[in-house]
Amino acid sequence: MDMPSNAEASNAKEVAPEKVCPICKGTRFVHPLLSPGKPDYSRIVSCRCVENESDTKRQSRLQNYSNLGTLTRLTFANLIPEGRVKETANQEQFRRVYGAVKAFALKPEGWLVITGPSGCGKTHLAAAIANECITRKKPAFYVTTPDLLDHLRASFTPGSEMPYDEFFDQVKNVPLLIMDDFGAQSSTSWAKEKLDQLLNHRYADRLPTVIISIVPIEELEDRARSRLTNTDFCQMFTIGTKPPALYSNGWAPWFELQKKMTFESFDWKRVNLSLEKRQNLEEAYKLALDFAKSPDGWLVFAGVNGCGKTHLASAIVNYRYNLGKSSLFIVVPDFLDHLRSTFSPDSKISYDQFFESVRSSELLVLDDFGEQAGTPWAQEKLYQVINHRYNARLATVITTSCSLDEIENRISSRLVDPKISVFFNVNVPDFRGDLTSQKRTYRSQRKS
Repeated sequence: MDMPSNAEASNAKEVAPEKVCPICKGTRFVHPLLSPGKPDYSRIVSCRCVENESDTKRQSRLQNYSNLGTLTRLTFANLIPEGRVKETANQEQFRRVYGAVKAFALKPEGWLVITGPSGCGKTHLAAAIANECITRKKPAFYVTTPDLLDHLRASFTPGSEMPYDEFFDQVKNVPLLIMDDFGAQSSTSWAKEKLDQLLNHRYADRLPTVIISIVPIEELEDRARSRLTNTDFCQMFTIGTKPPALYSNGWAPWFELQKKMTFESFDWKRVNLSLEKRQNLEEAYKLALDFAKSPDGWLVFAGVNGCGKTHLASAIVNYRYNLGKSSLFIVVPDFLDHLRSTFSPDSKISYDQFFESVRSSELLVLDDFGEQAGTPWAQEKLYQVINHRYNARLATVITTSCSLDEIENRISSRLVDPKISVFFNVNVPDFRGDLTSQKRTYRSQRKS
């Protein structure tokens, strides 16, 4: 029997045995996979509808594998590029993150880390990455960190469908891992160890990973933070809304008293004071007024409660507000409480944005400095604010009832640095004592 010519071989499809497709009822052919000079009639090529059927099954398998569940509805197609917030700055921020996330979904490389408060769109971004990968027939595994740890614990039980070692090994080596709600897990030693093993493995093998954290990166464990902040390998983004506690061009609703504290209402001629103390109070008044007119460097008022420190600090803010200038007044213990609250999954405030808004404010008033709890965390946060503003030479007003000996040395040394700061002791007693004395005199006069 003569071998077919090249032309015959190239047209072998036309003479190959025909079969009927059970789906579309069209014709499919036995494909002659050509060897050098010899056709091979042993391989079958499906018609288009059979190929589509295979794609559908593959996509279904990828969806099951992805663990997205109902999150398959969250795609880039129904994700607003500028987010759902109304503030222009936040829209621009979200738009930048959206672009970076979409680029990552098309070509997953390195690690992508996103932080922000609940409801800001982090989970939608994470799910959109997974769904984009599925559309492109690439595997991705989505899981919340608490669920992952629960699955790992369950794999120890005798009736587990998959042994612990096999399950953990699959998670460690999945081509693209998306971990949502990182930081929401219980902080047991076992949980820390498992997450550390997982991150170390994927970091060492340079496996693409997406981490969605509800906790600011600065508050994570040292080993996790060191990996997530490696800018050579990780992209880090923070999204969120402006903290409602911050009002840079007007008083927050709970500062009704401070709103009325102006230079006009400040009484530096208190009649019960000695001449020396009146002169001291007058000097404090002039320092505050000069600073309000031209904020430069730092102004620190120290003195007992009720001596007028907060009034003068508030008067500076009111003066700046009347000029249409930005200022920020915060009570230090309240600031730390607000900062702690941003760690909550229900918080609508981004830790990073809240903290950055305070430490980088054009003019910042830190009232009641030293009245906060003296925990290491609180001390570190305040030092970060003080040190940043010291290095950046940002206008700052600080009031404190503490002596310098009672303030941490690395902070107190900055408060008294004459190159940037004017430290003034308001050497007068609590003015509320004056009011009490006046009331007693008034009652005595009425009785007489």
